[in-house]
Amino acid sequence: MTRPRPGRLVGAPLFVQVLVLMAGTFLAALLISLVAAWNLPPPSPVTYQMSDIIRAYQGQPVAEGHRTLVVTYSDKPPLSTFNTPGDQGRLRFLKEYVAERVQPRPAPQDIVMHSSGARWYRDRTLAQMLQQASTRPFLVAPLAMGVKQADGRWKVVQSPRLLSLDPLQQRVLVWFFALAIAACFAAYIFARRLASPLASFAEAAERLGRDPRAPPLDIGGSAEIVAATRAFNDMQQRLRRYVEDRTAMVGAIAHDLRTPLTRLRFRIEAAPEELRGKMSSDLDEMEAMISATLSFVRDATQASHRTKLELSSLLESLVDELAETGKKVCVEKADKVILEGDPMSLKRMFSNLIENAIKYGGEARVRVYADGPTAVVEIDDKGPGVPQAELERVFEPFYRREPSRSRETGGIGLGLAVVRTIARAHGGDAELHNRKGGGLTARVRLPL
Repeated sequence: MTRPRPGRLVGAPLFVQVLVLMAGTFLAALLISLVAAWNLPPPSPVTYQMSDIIRAYQGQPVAEGHRTLVVTYSDKPPLSTFNTPGDQGRLRFLKEYVAERVQPRPAPQDIVMHSSGARWYRDRTLAQMLQQASTRPFLVAPLAMGVKQADGRWKVVQSPRLLSLDPLQQRVLVWFFALAIAACFAAYIFARRLASPLASFAEAAERLGRDPRAPPLDIGGSAEIVAATRAFNDMQQRLRRYVEDRTAMVGAIAHDLRTPLTRLRFRIEAAPEELRGKMSSDLDEMEAMISATLSFVRDATQASHRTKLELSSLLESLVDELAETGKKVCVEKADKVILEGDPMSLKRMFSNLIENAIKYGGEARVRVYADGPTAVVEIDDKGPGVPQAELERVFEPFYRREPSRSRETGGIGLGLAVVRTIARAHGGDAELHNRKGGGLTARVRLPL
């Protein structure tokens, strides 16, 4: 089992890390907001001179440099914001200013005004407001001035709704965007740190499915990740021992059977002539099965050497070798497919499939192509096929469909078992399919 690296601290529990991230983000947002509120200057109000408001009311152009005022008609007057006693002196002065300059002259009660200036000036004295109003009367946007007309409707002059942002709002947005970027960056680093061990688990599980001897995971991360990593490494070690013990046991049994078989060969010499041939044939078959079992166990226990290889070139060379011996075999399609694998094991797997196709179907046609992240090899024959119920059973060790159980016609029964073992050791799989119109297709999928 891999131990923590020297000097590498075991992380805090995942709950604590998430809590620290959330609390840190909240405190950072609060700090930035406080800094912005403390350092940013107060907003500059947008003001309109009363003379410009009256010009807009009378349909005259407003002086340059001002946003265009909007004139509308309404059945209801605008809502007045001059409601406190301190606002009344300014409101009376503004109404008189408007009444003297608008024709026909309206009564004071027929003039209604709304302005954010009523709030903006609320902390000043009445004398200061009257002094400013007497020199250059103005209203602060957003504003509205309504004058009741003869027909009972209200003619309203109001400031346009501003879609643009004032300088203060722009600075505040910059602060918040900076905060959002900083928070996203911190969340990305934290999320990647959390996801990295989980991705390592997925990769390790995939490697374990292909090779029980894969190296264990490095221990590190949060307390939960450390516990899960140790459990995964222990599980991998137990699985490896289990597979090795069972494989060694099968190999030992097959090896020890050679001794009684040798004694039986000596004893059948004394048997009658009519029985000796059959008994010798059975012993030969048993010895061939034992040899095949030992070969299978030896291949399963040996560590394979994997390298980058071009699958189409490997199959083309194998087909050429078989064609030179007079076998009817060809490659119909050979896309350039590169994967990582053990060349000897792959060659043995495809050799078994091609030879089976030739033995039972008379010929073999090979195709190689890529299907997304998977390399696909298909081998077709023109044989009788396999019953649907036995398409999976033929991959079982020592299973033979040939009723005679003859090694010349049915083989030992390990060929397809070896094929599937090699395919799954490379992270893929092997399967058989009956084709429409007759024949069988052996399909092998290997991850790229």
